[in-house]
Parts: sequence; structure tokens; C-alpha cells
Amino acid sequence: MAEALGIAPSTCLERVRALRQRGILTGFHADVDLAAIGRGLQAMIAVRVRPPTRSVIEAFRDFVERMPEVVSVFVLTGPDDFLIHVAVRDTDHLHAVVLDKLTKRPELADVRTSIVFDHRRKRVVRPS
Repeated sequence: MAEALGIAPSTCLERVRALRQRGILTGFHADVDLAAIGRGLQAMIAVRVRPPTRSVIEAFRDFVERMPEVVSVFVLTGPDDFLIHVAVRDTDHLHAVVLDKLTKRPELADVRTSIVFDHRRKRVVRPS
């Protein structure tokens, strides 16, 4: 990182430590090639639950977070309560996730699935 920024390694380390202490950097991660681990198909699943109470939303969120196919979960306002990012083997696997796991939940009121053609993530977030 120091080389990419054109600064001394000690300066870089000092800045990273300061950012961690201030709570700006909260951790580090490794990028996983989903296709390389047999999860080449990604989808976004929009879900509404009923009743939209705190206990129902928290229970459904906790259930979804434990699913191995789930990459990330967004709890939303608006017409949908959740947006669930999944990575699966193929469309049959996606179909099974939606029909055999999600729709078996009694609180599920509506589900819409969109297959992801391309996923680009911004790697650098600059202060505004």
C-alpha cells in the first residue's frame, strides 16, 4: 500500500493505525472469486415480510444471514424490507434457494429475484 501511495512503509503503517483507532477503518478483507468456488451466478432478491415488526424483521434477517448462499443483506425502508445478495451455482440452485428456503418462511409476503449480469464494486471511497 505504501508503494502504491508513494510514501514510506512506516508512514503508511502509522496512518493505517490512526485510521483504525479513529474507527474509520474497521477491518480488512480478502476478495473471493465466486466462480472459482462454484458460485458463479449472483442474484439480488427483494423481500417483503409481514407483519413488519422489529421481531419479525430481526428474526428473518438472522435466518438469511445464516444461509451459505448469502453474500450480503440489506435491511431497507420503502416497498421492500430486504435486499439479499446471493451467489449460487446455477439457476437451479437459485430456484431452490427461493422456493425451498425463503418461501417456506411464514412471514414472507413477497419475493422478487433479479439475476446479476455484472457486479462492479467501488474499491476506493474518497472523503467528500
